[in-house]
Amino acid sequence: MNKQQKSTDSKILSRIYGHGRGWVFTPNHFKDLGSRDAIASALKRHKQSGLIRQLARGLYDYPKSDPELGILHPSTDEIAKALAGRDASRLQPTGAYATNLLGLSTQVPMKTTYLTDSLSRTVHIGGRQIILKRTTPRNMATAGKISGLVIHALRYIGRAQVDDAVIAQLDRILNKKAKSQLMKDIHHAPAWIADIIRALNSGEKTG
Repeated sequence: MNKQQKSTDSKILSRIYGHGRGWVFTPNHFKDLGSRDAIASALKRHKQSGLIRQLARGLYDYPKSDPELGILHPSTDEIAKALAGRDASRLQPTGAYATNLLGLSTQVPMKTTYLTDSLSRTVHIGGRQIILKRTTPRNMATAGKISGLVIHALRYIGRAQVDDAVIAQLDRILNKKAKSQLMKDIHHAPAWIADIIRALNSGEKTG
């Protein structure tokens, strides 16, 4: 390695160690530290040494380990955040994954979809498929908020399938602050979901 390569290598190592074990990243997380080739060479060396692990093409982690379980796999959210980019583009869980996060479904989907204002991308890791789907600013208006999660979960379930059990589960998990946030964002919801939001805030059942 020449002096410049050593400098890039050292800076990359410093950033990896700085984030700590469990960090998931792409080469773009180091684009301010050196040339594309220098970054690729450094990541290849650290992968070969066993310091980092390649999860998929262009996706790595600095893996955590457990004394009993061994090397741990990163969470779906950690992977999605890395794919969204080093500038922390916004993400909105949607579909079956949104219902799972709210406890409206016990099934952990092997295919998870996020809306994003970043680039669209799909990765396969083990048996999991993680999809980032670029969408309009309007669809990202509630991204990162509990209201976004609730609205997208209910959209996925569908109006005809939302029953008292679904409403009761939402009522259990949403505290006063979360319900207040829902009311603030109610104008982003379809009319039938807005009715559910009002009912949750009033303590009434929908039917």
